Amino acid sequence: MSKDLFCPLSLSRESLEEYTPEWSGERFQDGRPRVPDEVIERMKRVSVTQAWGILRGEGYHYQYEGNWQSTHPGQVLVGRALTAVYMPRRPVMRSVMEAKGAAQGCIGDQISWPIDMLVNGDVYVADVYGKVDEGPIIGDNLATAIYANSGNGVVFDGALRDLEGIEDIPGFASFVRGWHPSFASPTIMLAGVNTTIRIGMATVMPGDVVLGKREGVVFVPPHLAEKVVKTSELIQLRDLFGMQRIREAVYTPGQIDDRWTDEIERDFSDWLEGRMDDLPVPKSAIQEMLKERTW
Repeated sequence: MSKDLFCPLSLSRESLEEYTPEWSGERFQDGRPRVPDEVIERMKRVSVTQAWGILRGEGYHYQYEGNWQSTHPGQVLVGRALTAVYMPRRPVMRSVMEAKGAAQGCIGDQISWPIDMLVNGDVYVADVYGKVDEGPIIGDNLATAIYANSGNGVVFDGALRDLEGIEDIPGFASFVRGWHPSFASPTIMLAGVNTTIRIGMATVMPGDVVLGKREGVVFVPPHLAEKVVKTSELIQLRDLFGMQRIREAVYTPGQIDDRWTDEIERDFSDWLEGRMDDLPVPKSAIQEMLKERTW
């Protein structure tokens, strides 16, 4: 299937633009916001706690979901969400969907349609309503196809099968509800692709930036992705500076924990300028940060 085609019940490009009006940057052909690769790469260093706090400060209270099983513990999952929603099978509705899909150029069983739409940097995010027994919609073969198309793992509010084979795909870091040897296809139907979905207590839109770590998964609205990255980087650098100056007995913990004086702010700017090649934040980001500072 062409990646430019749309499966039945997908949001149109016009609808995606309507529901993501804050995003003014590039979009994919399907209408999903395309957060720049540089921001995606920098997001890997953001902690779940930092992202959660920044989003809440912006009024986004339902972008986090926890209590996952990870296929690759310790690995980070970051990318742009391509969403899908599954429901318990209703025979006539599924038959109509299959006919519509065939007319659109969708190939094979419904569970393959979202996989065929994935492009590099995507994260396949699927609402499978927490189903574990007869809930797996992918095993190691489809996982291989997902990784080949996206270079990423998945976030599934459901289960996987063939865990041993999936663990052998080195970069397929995924967050799921569990594993089961059964197969879901006879019991479910695909009800939408590239549409708004619910993952636990989180609302997810196509194009959200997915950040998955040990603490859980945060879905960052595209227009806030750069702010999340920049704010997190500033927090990291201020923490490094503060801990170093405390160890050196330059400032007391009380001075660092309190609102910084102009003197400390100037010292921080000088510290950034003298160490930008050695800090865990891109040099270009530090240079931009310094331009925006008044000390």
